[in-house]
Amino acid sequence: MNDRPTGPARRSLLIAGSAATLALAAAGCGTGSGTATDAKKAADTAPKPGGRLRAAFAGGGAGETLDPHAANLFVDAARAKALFDKLADFGADLAPVPRLAARWEPNETLDTWRITLRRAAFHDGRPVTAEDVLYSYRRIADPKGTFRAKASLEPVDLAASRAVDATTVEFRLKRPYAEFPNTLAAFGAYIVPKDTAAFDRPVGSGPFTFVSFKPGASLLVQRNPDYWEGAPHLEELEFVIAGEESARVNALLGGQVEYAHELNPATARAHEGKGRIDVVRLPGSAMQGFVMKTDRAPFDDKRVRQAFFLIADRRELVDGALSGAGEIGNDLFGKGCQYYAAGLPQRVQDLERARALLKEAGAEGLRVTLDTAPAATGFVEAAGIFKEQAAKAGVTVEVKVGNKETYWKDILDSGTFASYRSGAMPIESHVSQRLLTASTTNATHWRHKDFDDLYQQAQSTPDEKQRTALYERMQRRLHDEGGFLIWGFADWIVATAPKVRGVSEAAPANTLDWARFDRLWLA
Repeated sequence: MNDRPTGPARRSLLIAGSAATLALAAAGCGTGSGTATDAKKAADTAPKPGGRLRAAFAGGGAGETLDPHAANLFVDAARAKALFDKLADFGADLAPVPRLAARWEPNETLDTWRITLRRAAFHDGRPVTAEDVLYSYRRIADPKGTFRAKASLEPVDLAASRAVDATTVEFRLKRPYAEFPNTLAAFGAYIVPKDTAAFDRPVGSGPFTFVSFKPGASLLVQRNPDYWEGAPHLEELEFVIAGEESARVNALLGGQVEYAHELNPATARAHEGKGRIDVVRLPGSAMQGFVMKTDRAPFDDKRVRQAFFLIADRRELVDGALSGAGEIGNDLFGKGCQYYAAGLPQRVQDLERARALLKEAGAEGLRVTLDTAPAATGFVEAAGIFKEQAAKAGVTVEVKVGNKETYWKDILDSGTFASYRSGAMPIESHVSQRLLTASTTNATHWRHKDFDDLYQQAQSTPDEKQRTALYERMQRRLHDEGGFLIWGFADWIVATAPKVRGVSEAAPANTLDWARFDRLWLA
């Protein structure tokens, strides 16, 4: 859900007459806009207990599991959030906020962190302890496993980490890591009872307890009256699998579900304000752009990269590729997030300067291939728009549409120029996973020792103000000569029945308040 927002696979049940398929993208959930009047909304502000909410998501077929460490899809994350808890989760600005961890404290050298657990219990009444935490993290980090959170735990020396007492965990790190709380909030880093090996009837510490599960079809859970943060308003919550967007929308319109995840902008416009559903938009949920391979021609010359930054008409790209459902970017990841360098000037199209830079680089009459695929909303459309923009600067862009099932693997090391998208993550994670010499998903091939050193310096800096200044230095460098041409940030759209209340106003996917079904109620 981060650097691979779409993915392969199909299968599911039929709902409202449409076949379900797998979908994997960046998602979010915000306040509803649409049919209900302000007066009606105001009258329904008091939560009402009871009822069953049915939520339609794309799924993963008959092979689905409720193992929270094996989560890959958004439905996996939403189900895991209902049944389990993490030590921390990300706020709307992608800064970690405490969950099962009441607080965290580093030593002076930032290579040992103590986590104090809050008082919480699993569904079977056992308290959540330090041993459960260590068991969960060691399970995730098992070399034989393939859990996504494993990469986030790489800086942790789990063999040397220990339970100080029942409510205190001491994590020893392999190196200083100022942003270690990001690890606690990582995707899939859920806490399970120690020695848990099977998840056919999962026991977690989340707001809902398990009732029944049919892989590829549905999960039914019910209110946990003893949840540490307060019992949910809903009595029951059912996740229904419906892969095709049309199936989810038809199910919502037909009253078969009350929540439909992942609508495209055209669908949202068609139904918004018509009185039948409430459209829920979350601005800036997914970064949209292109990647340029900085280690191969023509993009090994920074003047060519700078020219391409200036070729892009960002508003035209947002309006054309995203149907206006988004905001323009500035060639930096994480707009609105903690550490974002908002003070840098907004880049605008300047074809004259772009042509001059290309001439300086000896790249007049440049021809490049732009790899794309229908792997995410707006990819093919954005490629076509940029092709026309580039022609005005004397650049010929050949758009090559590839296989959406293998696209993300294909562009990691192949080609020179490609469409790109990412879901929300902390800026530190974006840097560490994509922009360091040893990063495994470094699609721009940005490899500079001095940049690596700046990142390591930031992780060794306890003072947040000084650390922020170091992140700004890194971002200034990327803004000037990096390989990410980030032209926009897409809205993510879901829809609800008008009677659904309590949906968060600002919650990118994989953040704390996204898919917070324990906070919803039916008016």
